[in-house]
Amino acid sequence: MGNLRSPVGVYGLTAAGGLLADSGAHLPYGRSGGFTLGSTGFRGEPLAGSFDHAVAIDYDREPDSSPLDWPRPLGAEDGGIRVHVDPRGPYPGCIGIAKKHMKELLRALDPAKAPVIVMRDAASLSR
Repeated sequence: MGNLRSPVGVYGLTAAGGLLADSGAHLPYGRSGGFTLGSTGFRGEPLAGSFDHAVAIDYDREPDSSPLDWPRPLGAEDGGIRVHVDPRGPYPGCIGIAKKHMKELLRALDPAKAPVIVMRDAASLSR
């Protein structure tokens, strides 16, 4: 992608992970120091705490693999689209939500129900 926009489509949510311990996730959860990021993102936004918890969005990745795994079946260089902690609001390409909502999401996603995320621009979703 490279355009700092979220992909459009319906994608599975099959794995979670983060710097912090699992806070009740039903999805497979991997805690790892690999979630440590630099101090700023593509547009200079602060990243501290962004990957305390994350849910992998199955866009150009192997479902059920760790959010840190990087095989890209479509050949994209910059897949890695996730739902992650971002108390400052939207995040380029990914979906950023407040930490308290991330914990709620992790507890709500049930792999037995095959959860998905629908991603489109706001105008299309409101139709």
